[in-house]
Amino acid sequence: MFIYSDTNKRYHTFDYHLKHKFNSKVFKVSLNAGFTCPNIDGSKGYGGCTYCSSLGSGDFGGSPNLSLKTQFDEVKSNVHNKWPDAKYIAYFQANTNTYAPLETLKRIFEEVLTYEDVVGISIATRADCIPDEAADYLMNLSKRTFLIVELGLQTIHDEIGEKINRCHSYADFLIGFNKLKSRNINVCVHIINGLPNETKEMMIDTINAVAKLNVHSVKLHLLHVIKETKMAEQYQNNEFELLSLENYVNIICDQIERLPQEVVIQRITGDGDKNILIGPLWSTNKLVVMNSIDKELMRRNSYQGIKF
Repeated sequence: MFIYSDTNKRYHTFDYHLKHKFNSKVFKVSLNAGFTCPNIDGSKGYGGCTYCSSLGSGDFGGSPNLSLKTQFDEVKSNVHNKWPDAKYIAYFQANTNTYAPLETLKRIFEEVLTYEDVVGISIATRADCIPDEAADYLMNLSKRTFLIVELGLQTIHDEIGEKINRCHSYADFLIGFNKLKSRNINVCVHIINGLPNETKEMMIDTINAVAKLNVHSVKLHLLHVIKETKMAEQYQNNEFELLSLENYVNIICDQIERLPQEVVIQRITGDGDKNILIGPLWSTNKLVVMNSIDKELMRRNSYQGIKF
């Protein structure tokens, strides 16, 4: 059995990590605090990343028109009947959640800490949107709750980053990442497999680089093409192809093998909103994708870290 597993999993799942940390079932509650992004508002660019919907990667988050407490309670009420003793992590998912004045960040993040059964906060942001004063506050916050700051890297290759309108470089990412690591803040790095014109070798380059960073966790995601995005136009113009399930599974297993065993894998696939998803349509059956990854690791007699 894999060292960080109570089941047949051959990688270090987030569920395992949370269960052993809190001795309880823990759920992430996606919240939308109404932030924007520097590549949306014009400070660095316009339109956002080419794959982002109008909700800024927060398709499953709450409505910014509702209070944070209302958003939180709606999710909690759905979970509570099945898991009455569950704990919760407030997850600020949509757009760039440190892209605001410090007082705004304090007001929002301090509020959710007052909610019953909240044991942590997860903050999705960009590495180029972490000024020193925000990093200092996050360090203070991390001493009072379980904090993870999620940085959207997607790829280490700047030529691909330019094509997706990321509007920052890998060097910029490392600056922001090191600000957080030097303050002992847990960092989760988000990467996307299958970006336009990116080869498998480039995707492996990215995971090899991340593996050396001493991260707390990673999210391994597949590219979703969403309606009414720039990437949807490119796909419909036959400018790139989507990964097949078989190719995705092989890439993910190659990446899992290259990550240190102690790194938590928060995600190995992704959920696309079926109402706006163009492709890949196989991704809508999440259970099949996850089972296929388990079967491939078993077929290889492999596990996380075997090639690190």
